Amino acid sequence: MSRIAPKAALVLMATLFAGMAYAEGWKDFAKQIFQQSGAAQQGAALADAEIVQGLREALAKGTRSAILQLGRTDGFWANDRFRIPLPSTVVKADTFMRAAGYGPQIDEMHLSFNRAAEQAVPVAADVFSQAVQKLTINDARNILSGPPDAATQYFRKATGETLAIQFKPLVAKVTAGSGLVQQYEKMMASAGPLAALAGGGADVNTYVTNKALDGLFLRVAEEEKAIRENPAARTSDILKKVFAK
Repeated sequence: MSRIAPKAALVLMATLFAGMAYAEGWKDFAKQIFQQSGAAQQGAALADAEIVQGLREALAKGTRSAILQLGRTDGFWANDRFRIPLPSTVVKADTFMRAAGYGPQIDEMHLSFNRAAEQAVPVAADVFSQAVQKLTINDARNILSGPPDAATQYFRKATGETLAIQFKPLVAKVTAGSGLVQQYEKMMASAGPLAALAGGGADVNTYVTNKALDGLFLRVAEEEKAIRENPAARTSDILKKVFAK
């Protein structure tokens, strides 16, 4: 059996020790990477929670502001951007009907449209609150990376049908109390062929309900845009953190 020369033995031992050190170093490195990966996963989970919290707060802030502004006397009527217009059937026959003495009724009807919307809007608070609580992380991420009105689109999809169902009886109560529907039908009957040319009659309560919802979501979209684009509109730490970029 051959004997290993002293120098060769020293080289072999050094190589073995170096290999062992390398292996230990690799294990330490792998352990460090694993720990960093776990920390990163925890950070991602925290970020997800923050995103959901921030989006919920932004939605709550936007809808609360919209309801407070529109759900009061003159909320719709006194603002050109949100005032509910007369139906096109009335607008097209306006000259004829005013000449026939229906001017005061037209003006009263126009005001009643907006008063009905103002009285209906506050019921949106509970519907919006429930929708905010159902927001998922996927919803939140899609909203955060979406267009300037992504949250408003989400809200409209999630609440629009429910709000229409709840708004319409409230609108109908106001229009019935003011005799609005009867006035409208009477005016359309007086307009005769002109009403037909203008598109015929319309469901007044459905019209007002839809316009009220349009105005409400328009206002929510404005609030959302402000939070996204204007740092001064981010009134809490979580809003500042989530929308910083």
